Amino acid sequence: MRFLYNVLIQISYAAIWCAQGFSLKMKAFVQGRKHSFTDLEKTIHPTDTTVWFHCASLGEFEQGLPIMEALKKTYPHVKLVITFFSPSGYEIKKNAPIADAVVYLPWDTRKNAQRFIAQVRPQWAFFVKYEFWPNYLFELKAQQIPTFLVSGLFRPNQLFFKWYGGFYRKALETFDHFFLQSASSQALLEGIDITHTTLSGDTRFDRVAKQIEIDNTVPFIEEFIDENLCLVCGSTWPEDEQVLLPYLLQRNNQLKSIVAPHNVDESTIRQLKSRLGEACILYSEVLKNGMNGSPDVLIIDSIGLLSKLYSYADIAYVGGAMGSTGLHNILEPATFGVPIIIGKHFEKFPEAERLRQLAGLFSIDSSESCAKMLNQLITERSFREKTGMIAGHFVNSNTGATQRIMQHLKEHYTVTA
Repeated sequence: MRFLYNVLIQISYAAIWCAQGFSLKMKAFVQGRKHSFTDLEKTIHPTDTTVWFHCASLGEFEQGLPIMEALKKTYPHVKLVITFFSPSGYEIKKNAPIADAVVYLPWDTRKNAQRFIAQVRPQWAFFVKYEFWPNYLFELKAQQIPTFLVSGLFRPNQLFFKWYGGFYRKALETFDHFFLQSASSQALLEGIDITHTTLSGDTRFDRVAKQIEIDNTVPFIEEFIDENLCLVCGSTWPEDEQVLLPYLLQRNNQLKSIVAPHNVDESTIRQLKSRLGEACILYSEVLKNGMNGSPDVLIIDSIGLLSKLYSYADIAYVGGAMGSTGLHNILEPATFGVPIIIGKHFEKFPEAERLRQLAGLFSIDSSESCAKMLNQLITERSFREKTGMIAGHFVNSNTGATQRIMQHLKEHYTVTA
């Protein structure tokens, strides 16, 4: 089975290599990996003590960050090597100050795995939430390097739990310990005789809880809101905008809206601005020329502001769940005590389901249901404030995963100088 896996890995990489001529994302995916080993040579030296974190994309980086910070605090001499699978994560965090080296994960071949681990020589290896690359995992096991999954989340339909998933179960068995988000994930692993687990919770709660303690000021936002209620629409995709824009175009005189699309490329921003017409202004335009007039919608055409923008929100719409791209981080607005609206496809996001059951979050499936929910939150102050209070309490009552993980590591594993 491993032979077949390696053949399929080579075929899939060849397909992606061919696709780079038609997609800028695929081009970044391929070309970025050409520099991984040379970039590591510049920053990681034979005498360094290293710890490796692998993150699929930006969300997993944010999930792993509290542990990275705790490790740096506990072991300041350790160098952190962070790898990404996707261009979106790498491009945004390639200069992350917490890291000593940030590179694309070389494609999961035996040769790459052996070379990467020989070059990095990690004392510990962390995989965040998911992404299980068998050749890397088998090589880590062969080198007796303690390997952990943090904020792990498993579902019954994954290959590990199918009768034909033996190869992937063997890869899973290479982990020394699993730090899990949910009891259901723990039960699934127990069902395949994996018991070296800890129900630690989700480190994202620790991450977002710190956001409220920092300066979240964003230039011109208070001037734009001007004492109105504020709706922040974060990480939106076209499917989200399809249900949101009819409401935004009504120009409700009680509401100012901030739209931060997931993609901020020129074409996406131009199309969004065209659809909103005179009702909107770009953040880049405000920075350049000041706030001209009194627009109802501010389009954020830059990255890195969203977590701060939620601090201004009275209501938040979190994108990704109206289509198939995946729900974005609901905890960022929740930590500020903001009621949240999302789309209809959130089955893979247990935190969203839990908060929905608590009535701190609402799911919509059409522009009509979106308008109805927004109208209720805008017009009923007590309802809005109670919903936001539930969301804030949800975050506060679920922190502590980082502390539980670090305690286990200190008790059972060591990092040498």
